[in-house]
Amino acid sequence: MSDFIMPSMGADMDSATLVEWKVKPGDRVKKGQVIAAVETSKGALDVEVFEDGVVEEIYVPEDTEADVGTPLARIGDGKGVGKQPSEVAEKAEPTATPEAEKPPTVEQPPVTETPAPTASGTAIKSETRHDQPEPKPPSPPPSPPAAEKTDLRSRVWASPAARRRARKAGIPLSGLHGTGPDNAIVLRDLQDTPPTTTETRPGTGFDRPQMRAAIAAAMSRAKREIPHYYLATTADLHAAEQWLADYNQHQPPENRLLLSALFMKATALALARYPELNGHYGEDGFVAAGQINLGMAVHLRGGGLVAPAILDADTLTLPELMHRLRDLVRRARGGGLRASEMGGGTATVTALGDRGVDTVYGVIYPPQVAMIGIGRARRRPLAVNDGVAVRLAVDLSLAADHRVCDGHLGALFLNEMDQLLQQPEAL
Repeated sequence: MSDFIMPSMGADMDSATLVEWKVKPGDRVKKGQVIAAVETSKGALDVEVFEDGVVEEIYVPEDTEADVGTPLARIGDGKGVGKQPSEVAEKAEPTATPEAEKPPTVEQPPVTETPAPTASGTAIKSETRHDQPEPKPPSPPPSPPAAEKTDLRSRVWASPAARRRARKAGIPLSGLHGTGPDNAIVLRDLQDTPPTTTETRPGTGFDRPQMRAAIAAAMSRAKREIPHYYLATTADLHAAEQWLADYNQHQPPENRLLLSALFMKATALALARYPELNGHYGEDGFVAAGQINLGMAVHLRGGGLVAPAILDADTLTLPELMHRLRDLVRRARGGGLRASEMGGGTATVTALGDRGVDTVYGVIYPPQVAMIGIGRARRRPLAVNDGVAVRLAVDLSLAADHRVCDGHLGALFLNEMDQLLQQPEAL
C-alpha cells in the first residue's frame, strides 16, 4: 500500500492542478498506466502510476491545485477500498503499538469538516459533490494571512460539472456571471457562451505569460546557483552523411533517418561513458542517474519551450530513436506528454541548427548538470589529412556544472561524441 503523489515535472514546477481522474476507487491499475491528468503552466500532462495495484481511495478531487509531493490517491491490494486511511493502517499493522504503551484514552471533541490548507495556501476539500455547486468557505478568522485573503477573493466559484464543461469548451470562468447558490457558476451559465480558440483551450495549449514566468524562474535559478563552464568543438560529418545516404536509400520515406537521430544517440552513448554529466545535483551533492533519459528542448508554436525526455535513450536503435523523436515533438506541440517524460530528464540537448544558428550555448536545466548544444550542419572547409576539403560539419557545445566536473572531463565528453559520429555504423 502506498500513496500516489503529485510528481515533480521540472525545476519550474511547484504545484499543478489535477484536472481529471481517469480511474475511480476499486479500479485495478498496472505500472505505467495513465490514471490522471494535471495542468501546469506548460499545458496538460498525463500522469502514470509506478506500481500495480487497486485504487483504494482518491484524496484530491478534480479541479484542485496541489503542491508537488501531495498525496493524490491511495494504491493498495484492494482490501482498503472505501475505508479511511486510519482503518487501513490499523488493519495493516494490528500490533504496531503494544497495549502497555498505548496512551490513555481521551475523549475528543467532534471533528468538523474544515478544508485543510496545503503548503501553498490552497484549500483542498475532503469531499466534493459533483451535482452541487462548491460551497463558499466559512468566514476567515479575524487576522488571516494576506495570501489567504487574496486567494479567497480572487477564486471563481463554480460547480465541478461546470468547471469540467468550461475546461473542455475552452471557456474562461472569470468572465461569467453565476446564477447558482451564492452566485456560483453552474451548467446553465455556459449554454450561450462561445468557446475560445484551440490555441488557448486549457489542456491542449498553454498560458504563454505563465510559461515565460516559469522559464524565467528556472533559468534565473540555474545562472544563480550553477557555476557553468562552456566548451565547443567542430565535428566532421562526412562519414555520417555517407552512411545516412546509403541507409535511407533502402528505406521507405516514413522510416528514413535524420541527422538528429545520430546526434541524440552519440550524446546518449557519450553520457554513458562519462556519467559525471548524467544526473542531478541536490542538497546532498551530485547523484549520477541509473539510466540515460535524454531531454530534448522543443519550441512550441506561439512561443514557449518544453524539454521532455526520451527514456533509456542509449538502449534504443537509431530507427527506434527516430520514431521517439518524431513522437515526442508531435505530442509536445499537440498535447499528450507524460509526467515521467517531463520530470525524468537526466541531461538535455538543445538543437537550433534548423534556425540557422552555427553554435548554441545552453543554460543548464536544474537539477541537471549538463546541457548539450547542436548547431547547424553546413558545408565548410576542413583540414583533411594534408589538404583542405569542403565537408559537412557541425558545432557541438557543452554547458556543464563546475561543481561536478572540470573542463578536462567536458573536453573528453565532446571528443567522445565526435569520435562516435565518425563511426555511424556503430551507433
